[in-house]
Amino acid sequence: MMKTYTVGGAVRDGLLGLPVKDRDHVVVGATPEEMLAQGFRPVGKDFPVFLHPDTHEEYALARTERKTAPGYKGFAFHAAPDVTLEDDLARRDLTINAIAQDQDGALVDPYHGQADIERRIFRHVSDAFIEDPVRILRVARFAARFADFSVAPETNALMRRMVEEGEVDALVPERVWQEIARGLMEAKPSRMFEVLRGCGALARIMPELDALWGVPQPEQWHPEIDTGVHVMLAIDWAAGQGYALPVRFAVLMHDLGKGATPPEMWPRHHGHEARSVQLAEQVCARLKAPGDCRDLALMTAREHGNVGRAFEMRPATLVTLFSRCDAFRKPQRFVDMLRASECDHRGRTGFDARPFPQAAYLEGALKAAQDIDAGAIAGLYQAQPQKIPEAIHAARSEKVAVFVAAQRPPAQD
Repeated sequence: MMKTYTVGGAVRDGLLGLPVKDRDHVVVGATPEEMLAQGFRPVGKDFPVFLHPDTHEEYALARTERKTAPGYKGFAFHAAPDVTLEDDLARRDLTINAIAQDQDGALVDPYHGQADIERRIFRHVSDAFIEDPVRILRVARFAARFADFSVAPETNALMRRMVEEGEVDALVPERVWQEIARGLMEAKPSRMFEVLRGCGALARIMPELDALWGVPQPEQWHPEIDTGVHVMLAIDWAAGQGYALPVRFAVLMHDLGKGATPPEMWPRHHGHEARSVQLAEQVCARLKAPGDCRDLALMTAREHGNVGRAFEMRPATLVTLFSRCDAFRKPQRFVDMLRASECDHRGRTGFDARPFPQAAYLEGALKAAQDIDAGAIAGLYQAQPQKIPEAIHAARSEKVAVFVAAQRPPAQD
C-alpha cells in the first residue's frame, strides 16, 4: 500500500520552531509506474525522484544505498515497494534529519532524532555515515546554522576516521566550495570551521586556513592574539552584518599570509599581505571559487593594511589606490573591500564596537576623485595622448586634496 511521508529538514525545522522552506517527501510501497500514473513528473537520474503535479515538491521512492567506490558518488541505489520507511531513514546522515511525519501529522522517529534535538546534538544514524565524505561538510555547515548544537563524541570520532582513511581527499572541488559557501552564509560561520578542525578535515581541504591557529599577533592590536581566532571573530562579525558571500569569503582569506610568517618573526607579520594574496590565489584555484569571490578576496588580502592606514596617505597616493583597485570602473567592489577590511578591524577581542572611520573616509575620497570630467581632460591633450593618464590622475588628486583638507580628523596625541 502506497504511503507518503514528509522527511528531513522540513520535519527537523518544524520541531525546532523554525520556518519551513522546502518540503521533501518519501513514498513507501510504490513503483515508478504508479507515480507516473498519478501525474508525477520524473526528475531523478540515479534513483526515482518525482515532482508533484500541483505543488512541484520532490517525492522520492523509499530506497537503500550501498557503497561501491571511494568518494561521494560511489553508490548503488535500490528503490522498490518492499523498502520500508525505516530502511530509507537509516541511510540518512544525522538522527535529527531521520524523522518522518505522516499525512496525519504523526511522527516516525526510529533513531531518536527528537531526543537529540532536545539535547542539541548532531549524531550519526549509523556507521553508513562513513561512506559519504560530504557528510563531514554537511555536519560542519549545520553547526554554523544551529550554533547551539554540538557534535556527539562518537560522531566526531567517525569523522576523524574518515579523514585519516582519506575519504575527504576524494571530494571534488565544486562540492567542497558549495558546502563552504553555504556555511559562510549561515548565522555563525566560525562554528563550521570549528567542527572541521575538530575532526582534522580543515587541514585537508583548506590547509592554508588551518595553519592560522596557534600563530600569534601583537597583543596591542589583537587582544585575542591567535590569528585563527581573529579570522573567526571577523567572519562572525561579517555574518552579523548580513554581508554577501564575496565579502565573507574575502574576510576568511584576508590574513592567510600570517600562517606562512617564519616563527622567528612572530608576533609581527611584515609583508603578510603579499603572502596572503599568493595563498588566497592557491585556495581559489583549488576550490574553483567564482570570479567575484576570488577577485574581492585577492583585493582585500592585498589592500586591507592600506585601508587601515588611509589617514596617513597623501591625496595622490589615495588616487593610486583607487586606480589599482579599479574603483573608478567598479566602485561597488571597492566598497565591498572596505566592508571586508572593517570586518578585519572589528573581528578582534574588544574591538567589535570600535569605530572604523577609514571606510567612510575612503568612500568619500573616491566620490571626490570621481567628480572630474575625464573626457574634457582627454580633449585637452589630443596632440599628446601619452599625457592623458597623468593629467587625469592630477585632476583627481586635486579633488581628493580638497576632500582630505575638510575631512581628515585632527592628529591624535
